[in-house]
Amino acid sequence: MTTFSNDADILKYEPALFGDLYPASQVLASGMGGALSGTTFTASGADFVSAQVCTGGVIYLKSEDLAVDGAYEIVTVDSATQLTISVIRANSDDEAIAGPAGTDLEYRISTFAPQVNEVGFQLTQYFGIDTGNPGSDITVESIVETAALRQTACYGVIAAVYAMMACNEEDSGFWKKSLYYQKRFEKARERCRLGIDTSGDGVVDVTKLGSAVRLVRD
Repeated sequence: MTTFSNDADILKYEPALFGDLYPASQVLASGMGGALSGTTFTASGADFVSAQVCTGGVIYLKSEDLAVDGAYEIVTVDSATQLTISVIRANSDDEAIAGPAGTDLEYRISTFAPQVNEVGFQLTQYFGIDTGNPGSDITVESIVETAALRQTACYGVIAAVYAMMACNEEDSGFWKKSLYYQKRFEKARERCRLGIDTSGDGVVDVTKLGSAVRLVRD
């Protein structure tokens, strides 16, 4: 499984995908009676571990009076009933940022992991990297910097999600959104400049340009 982005990355671009537009078939956990104090969210009776909730995920919280109404990053899974969460941060290495406190909260954790995995696989195919190219001697771990791929992957995931929604709805706006992000995905992929360390010494030995990927005829 190769991934270059996660749900928290997608949240930075399209928070609505974790609100009203969440995919009902991709909900990991949901319930009522949650409580948020600082950056600690607890939900009695939940089992976040069994639900495979993980760091980099997104939780949507809502109170009856709407004083709490939004999506937050999941920073850590502390136990089956407790998470550390944060208002969206500029950098995942930054300290968690507390949101408004609340009790008796409705919560939902949905994911785009299937789409993230698929786009990650497509990118390894495009750039000639294992696992998309099993015969390649270049692995994901040998890429020196993956920030450009993270952004590219986000665009690809969002394009795929809106295309999926468009197939189930008559709203042409979803198709427009999908096409918009698909174009951003293609342009971002072309702009990628991947430094590859083939010797394991931390020095770039090979550079792969997204605009100059070599095509080989079968």
